[in-house]
Amino acid sequence: MKDAKLFTHEVNSQIFDVRKQDNIQSAEPPHRTTSASEAVRRDGEVEQDLTDALHQSESSPQGTPPSNTVPNNCNNTEYFKLLRFGVDSLYLSYPGELSAEVDDELKELKQIAQSPEPHQQVKAQYLVDDHIFEVKDKGKGFFLYRLQDNTFHIQLSRSRSLPFAYVQLSSEYLTYRRPLEAEKALRRVLDQLGTVHESANVSRIDLFIDYVSSENMESWNRHAWVTRASAINAYSVEREFSGWTIGAGGVISCRLYDKTLEINKQSKKFYLHELWKKTGWNGQDKVWRLEFQLKREVLTQKGLSKLAEVLDNLNGLWSYATTEWLRLTLPNPDDQTRSRWPIHPLWGYLSSVDWHTDGGPLSSRFNNARIPGDDWLCRNGFSALISFMAREGVQDFDAGVEAFKNALYGYHERKSFYLGLTFDDYVQEKIAIKARQFNSILNKTEADEQARLDKLAREYRKQSEGS
Repeated sequence: MKDAKLFTHEVNSQIFDVRKQDNIQSAEPPHRTTSASEAVRRDGEVEQDLTDALHQSESSPQGTPPSNTVPNNCNNTEYFKLLRFGVDSLYLSYPGELSAEVDDELKELKQIAQSPEPHQQVKAQYLVDDHIFEVKDKGKGFFLYRLQDNTFHIQLSRSRSLPFAYVQLSSEYLTYRRPLEAEKALRRVLDQLGTVHESANVSRIDLFIDYVSSENMESWNRHAWVTRASAINAYSVEREFSGWTIGAGGVISCRLYDKTLEINKQSKKFYLHELWKKTGWNGQDKVWRLEFQLKREVLTQKGLSKLAEVLDNLNGLWSYATTEWLRLTLPNPDDQTRSRWPIHPLWGYLSSVDWHTDGGPLSSRFNNARIPGDDWLCRNGFSALISFMAREGVQDFDAGVEAFKNALYGYHERKSFYLGLTFDDYVQEKIAIKARQFNSILNKTEADEQARLDKLAREYRKQSEGS
């Protein structure tokens, strides 16, 4: 803990020196000669953006010129608005020991998950409190067992040379619970799987900032990034600029990307819209996310390993990431010393977030089940129905629904017949398969539970007689 505090003090001292230099230089953008080249034209546009931002801030009672020391309460300008910040992903490991009884049960459930028969696979579930975990058919690396629901992805080992548990806390869960509260809930689950010997170690933590800005995120080229990383890449989706990635695959990496585009095209995390609106998002502007991924190697280099230590030093980690490891600058072609280039005004806002303040509201509801949303279900169901009605030439909605229902029944009734199942049994099997994937229904019957209890009783008697 002493090393952690020393790290924070050293980083803050270094940051003060860097910021002091940057503020002096960014107050007067360097003069650039006019040129016909594209590079100089782009630099001129960026410089004009800086001048506009400075003028806007000077004439506004809400804040000061953008710099590396702009406080969080100056985020209501037209240039920059902070929406949320916090921990997006968290990977924890726990030294400990897997319970022998849990080991035996998970071994059997893993074999069930590997069954070629779907009606057997559906029973590969493990119940802990209100978590109906799906037991995966394969482990990962030296971790033999994997349990997953919408809250935790748990990997378990019975090797004494490895952590007993390696766990990813879902990003959605971290919009519902702060990291320490989320870890307490995880610890309650792990205590029912084995014996935990130490508090949580952080294997990886992702820190993010969501914001809106009038800045054009494509207005600079890769030379504006001053970084220790070697890889700098820009991306687009369907010809629309989507963001930057710096240092991908390293012990520390960064992404600056269009979060609204990513949600619409890929992740479908529409629950973030509600949280953004609570902090002033108008529902139309692009929301950009700056995200740093920090792996265990860089954390231990800074004297940080335990979760409590890491969370106590988020300001130091963020400052290290945004002032030493990476900076967005206004390139000066007349100065070959890149460390003297002034910071971009946008970076002044992003690097100055105070991680000891409130990062924004939490979600009011959360479900441990990985259930699809109404948007996905209704969109796909409606599309199938409309396609059927168009094919059959039916234009009345109620008539179309009735005809579609009869067609569904006829098609799947024939399938169930060929499988040797009644239609009702066929439907129940399909529901059970989805319920295991969604963590929504425990597929064990009373007979299954009684068989499990009988087995435990036999093993207990056997051990008692042997002793």
